[in-house]
Amino acid sequence: MSVFKQKNKENAVVLKEYTWKYDFKHNWMIYLLFTPVLVYFLIFHYAPMFGLIMAFENFKPSKGFFGSPWVGLANFRELFTGDTFLKVLRNTTAMAVLNLTVGFAAPVLFALFLSEVRLKHFKRSVQIMSYMPYFVSATVVCSLASEFLSSTGALTMVLSWFGFDKQNWLANPNIPVFWLINTFLGVWQGMGWGSIIYMAAIANVSHDLHEAAAIDGASRWQRMWKVTFPTILPLILVMFIMRIGLVFRTGFDKILLLYMPMTYDTADVLYTYTYRMAFGSQINYGVSTASGLFQSVIGTVLLVISNKISRKAAGSSLI
Repeated sequence: MSVFKQKNKENAVVLKEYTWKYDFKHNWMIYLLFTPVLVYFLIFHYAPMFGLIMAFENFKPSKGFFGSPWVGLANFRELFTGDTFLKVLRNTTAMAVLNLTVGFAAPVLFALFLSEVRLKHFKRSVQIMSYMPYFVSATVVCSLASEFLSSTGALTMVLSWFGFDKQNWLANPNIPVFWLINTFLGVWQGMGWGSIIYMAAIANVSHDLHEAAAIDGASRWQRMWKVTFPTILPLILVMFIMRIGLVFRTGFDKILLLYMPMTYDTADVLYTYTYRMAFGSQINYGVSTASGLFQSVIGTVLLVISNKISRKAAGSSLI
């Protein structure tokens, strides 16, 4: 029996080596095409990770990575005990929750409702118009927001008809004014583009299911929620999991362009805080790197947890 087991192990090793060599020999062109992608990720994604060592040093550019004094977890203590950290964490969490609810649901609902439109020319026109804001740069979007939300802006005038004060809404430091502005700017810019993948999934839903539901007396509203939505639910869950991993980064560029010192208390998030620590008036590379590492760890933890929950609850996940 032992000889038989040993023979099986040897065969398994030989088969494994043969399979790898066989695959490389017959698919070398694919490996060759993949080489530039691999080099790109190694140079621009993995090699810069060595810079994380700054989170544990009192980094000085003149001394470099190996000459700067090692401070251990001092940068993390300074980050977590700082006067503004709790406010920054609160703002980040609040805007992340809004992006995961309102921001994520908007493309899904838009795709579901648009799929029920029967007028093809109108449907196509709406789709094209909804895609256009995505190709507008963040600088232009923020300039438009500044104009429309100024004390004499068009949106400010409309809001004044409903009893709101005429003011520069971007300079309003009250909660949750800036949070809502950032969320709805993200919805306006990304709703149409984000709905493309859902529209494609809805187009592949079997017509037999809709016909069977219609025969049973289901209305269009009922067919949308009882047939279409459950069919694309696995895709929605996968997209939601991917969104969670990047939720702290979403909208960072617009926040950086829109916020101002008077709204730091309600608009400052972890990414803008990290940016100011690295490039602001009081530069602290160690705390900045510690903040970036903290965000990466939290994003990874949220991604793993949401992936496991999705796998158990709906049977679909990224891995």
